[in-house]
Amino acid sequence: MTRAVTLAEIADDAVLTVDSTNSRIGIGSTQPTEKLDVVGVVSATSFFGSGANLTGITAGATLSAGSGDQRVVVTSLTSGTMTSAATDAELTYNSTSNTLSATTFSGALTGNVTGNASGSSGSCSGNSATATVATNAQGLTGTPDITVRNIIGVGATLSGVLTYEDVTNIDSVGIVTARTGIKVLAGGINAVGVVTATLGVQVGSGQSFGANGPTAVYYGDGSNLSGISAGISTTASSPSANTVVTLNLSTAQHHDLTLTAGITTITCSGGSFGDSHSVVISQPSSGIATVGFSTFFLFPSGATPSMSTGSGKVDLVSFVVKRVGVGGTQLLASAGLNYSN
Repeated sequence: MTRAVTLAEIADDAVLTVDSTNSRIGIGSTQPTEKLDVVGVVSATSFFGSGANLTGITAGATLSAGSGDQRVVVTSLTSGTMTSAATDAELTYNSTSNTLSATTFSGALTGNVTGNASGSSGSCSGNSATATVATNAQGLTGTPDITVRNIIGVGATLSGVLTYEDVTNIDSVGIVTARTGIKVLAGGINAVGVVTATLGVQVGSGQSFGANGPTAVYYGDGSNLSGISAGISTTASSPSANTVVTLNLSTAQHHDLTLTAGITTITCSGGSFGDSHSVVISQPSSGIATVGFSTFFLFPSGATPSMSTGSGKVDLVSFVVKRVGVGGTQLLASAGLNYSN
């Protein structure tokens, strides 16, 4: 080495070499190529000056504002100086929409969540998965289902089928279908329109309404019903003089005749065995009406009574159907005469 000086009294020349020609010092190097050429590790309490030419060192992160989707820097270190870092394409932050996005979230979610929660699969579950404060549930979706224990609100609008276990009030502008039935424990049913029951209506434990084709049928005790004619139908007529009056025993049980002066003959048609009938015969206010009966009427002792004559006279003929059809009709009759009108 040209003009190399070995300081033998300080150390071995293999340890410390001074190149005075090039103004270089070598430590562990006999041919230094830099001002201070060290072969080995340099340890010091501090360093000063530019470190731009140093290699193998992770430079400090440069921060700058950005927009759109930006990668989030992640590191495996939990303390100390960050010496390595990486980014993940599945975890991004959008500074424009202020949204943090990831393909999967795992672990407990605590605190308040605002905005919309949506997804095409998966679920939200757990004993503590309860929303205690919610000001806006807009955009809540899920596939295939969202299970909610309670919904409390002013109203709910559903386009599909509502399946429920217990509700306080149902207000529907369409049709409410209860597949098992409707049970009213208190308050009764207040229907403004028409209530239609296709199979029947049960009232209490013994009374019910049913259907017999197009006819409604009542079953049970009807003693408290009002406005019902108890199986008695009537007819009233004013026959012309000198006519035959036919009483239809199949359509009425009571018959009222107001006669016209002349001769009137009374006969009948129809009827059923055991039916009871009555005929009230009123004389005209002027003139005399003579009354006769067909052979269907059988009076006591075979004698046909003579009806009262005179203005306003009233007679009553009562009879029971003994026989109809084959053999001819027989009516067992009796007469009450001369009632005052």
